[in-house]
Formats: sequence, structure tokens, C-alpha cells
Amino acid sequence: MALVLAPEVPLTNWLTALDAQMERSPNFFDARPVVVDLGSIPREQQGVAEFLQLLEQRGIRIIGTEGAHPSWAGIEAWGRSLPVSGKPGREIEPPHAKSTPLVEPAALSGGEPNMLVIDQPVRSGQSIVFERGDVTILGSVSSGAEIMAGGSVHVYGTLRGRAIAGLSGHPGARIFCSKLQAELLAIDGVYQTADDMPAKFLGKPVQAWLDGDQMKIAVLD
Repeated sequence: MALVLAPEVPLTNWLTALDAQMERSPNFFDARPVVVDLGSIPREQQGVAEFLQLLEQRGIRIIGTEGAHPSWAGIEAWGRSLPVSGKPGREIEPPHAKSTPLVEPAALSGGEPNMLVIDQPVRSGQSIVFERGDVTILGSVSSGAEIMAGGSVHVYGTLRGRAIAGLSGHPGARIFCSKLQAELLAIDGVYQTADDMPAKFLGKPVQAWLDGDQMKIAVLD
């Protein structure tokens, strides 16, 4: 599954936020196909093709665009369509530049840190990024917040925001939460939005995992 980026104007400010995320997580886009959703860009916007070139210069592998206006100069070179079937998920936006992890990961004895524990709720607009292992939240994740983990995501509270596991290419990663109200769940690039999640799982303690290229969700006993 492709990641979806949805830039907004002013594009320079959006690029600044993207650069901040890539500085914190330099391998986030490595080998990952990306679709750029241009639907929110006004048709009078200039330099859209050049903007896409700036994304590729940052190592982002663009495989297609959505919502491009034919009047934009040079945009025909970016007219490739999304190469996946089914309904595309909600876009994964770069977090604001001011968003930072709440605590530093603790190193395990004799090795690199492989788990990050957040001992407080994650508020709207905050982004937690930890590529080296699991992220555990000892509280809830608000709407508009996001958790990104190289391994699994554990939320001991209500998950209202976005949880992204296996972002470094680990299809065996899982997402656990005590109460599901998520905007988006993603594991190794496969995702479901709130609209895709069966109602029977909402408000329940669940786990999500990958079965091939499909995401499965089950209630925890």
C-alpha cells in the first residue's frame, strides 16, 4: 500500500513541517511508494510541478498523484494514478515542526533502546516517532495526535488519533489499544481509516495485525 501525502498551501510552510519530520525520522520514506494528493491545492497555484520535484529531491518516491489540475505547467509528467485497488486511506500528513517526543527512550542493558514508554496522554497535534522498536502509551491518544513506531504500538487507554506500526518495514508489528476510536490504523503501509473499521470493534479493546496484505482486527478477551 502507498502512503498518501496531502500538501496544503502555503507550500513552503508545509515543506518546512515535512523537513522537520524527516530530520526526526530520516528513514521514514525509505523504499516506500508515495501518492501525492493535490486536491486541496488551488488551481491558481504556481510551481506545483517544481514542488513535486522538491519532494523527489528529498528522497520521496512518488508513484502517482491525485487531484492534479491540467492547467498546471509540467503536471502531465506526474499524472500517474494510484496503483492499488480499493478505497484509499486518509492521508498521512507530516506532523507540525513543534511536535516532539514527550520522553527519551531508555536503553536496555547492553543494547540499543527498543522500546519507548510515554507515561502521559498524547494530546492533539503531538507526534511520537520511534523507529527502533515498540511505543507504549500509558494513557489515551487524542484525535489529531499520532504514534509512529518501527515495531508495535500499545495504547493503555482510548486511541482516538492515528497509530502507525511497522513503519521501518516490519509486517509482523501489531497495534493494541484498550478502546478503539482511531482515525487511522496502519501497519507496514497497509491501513484502515475510521470509515473502514467495522462498528462492532469501536469502543472495544482490540488488536490489529496483518494477514498477508490485509489488516485484521479482533477484540481482545
